[in-house]
Amino acid sequence: MLIQLPDVLSPEVVAQCRQVLDSAAWIDGAVTAGFQSGQVKRNEQLAEDSPAARQLGDIILGALRQNLLFNSAALPAEIFPPLFNRYSVNQTFGNHVDNAIRESRVTGQRIRTDLSATLFFSGPEEYEGGELVIDDTYGVHRVKLPAGHMILYPSTSLHRVTPVTSGARVASFFWLQSLVRDDGQRTLLFDLDMNIIRLRQAQGDTPEVVSLTGIYHNLLRRWAET
Repeated sequence: MLIQLPDVLSPEVVAQCRQVLDSAAWIDGAVTAGFQSGQVKRNEQLAEDSPAARQLGDIILGALRQNLLFNSAALPAEIFPPLFNRYSVNQTFGNHVDNAIRESRVTGQRIRTDLSATLFFSGPEEYEGGELVIDDTYGVHRVKLPAGHMILYPSTSLHRVTPVTSGARVASFFWLQSLVRDDGQRTLLFDLDMNIIRLRQAQGDTPEVVSLTGIYHNLLRRWAET
């Protein structure tokens, strides 16, 4: 399941974060690449332990805790501390699949990567190229979202970032371990939850809505790993 989350960060918060990002010290992005992805990764990152990365990461995590759509889609158990990258002209990241296990150099936190996330800090008008391209069972998806918006997708997906031809693409990227490991099960739960919400808004807590809510929680109880 690929899902776009609009306005994870407000324009005001994005502007504040950009001030920090634009004045930060960037390093070679290969520092967090695995062996295969390191062969095709050409970008810059903030050091994981930099004050800027930790400050902005806390802002993102705080916003996600309040985001109902994110929590319904991801069912997060653990979230890797957000990282930050920048693609300038001619920089790119070729085809790769994210590592199955990630361990934070800062916190020592180790997670299974069920879902990958990219939160954009540059608007599409600020750069050319730099599209996130995700291949899945249903085809090829090209993603280039407004600043403050986020894309969430299975970490099992083959994906890449096309070369930037002008401007700079600035984003946060991170992974999370879900309470529900299987993407198909998460998708069913998400679709059921969204329909329950729409029915409740239209009809209130009818017996049918209450029953469907019970079915949702019984499925989550069956599939969740805690």
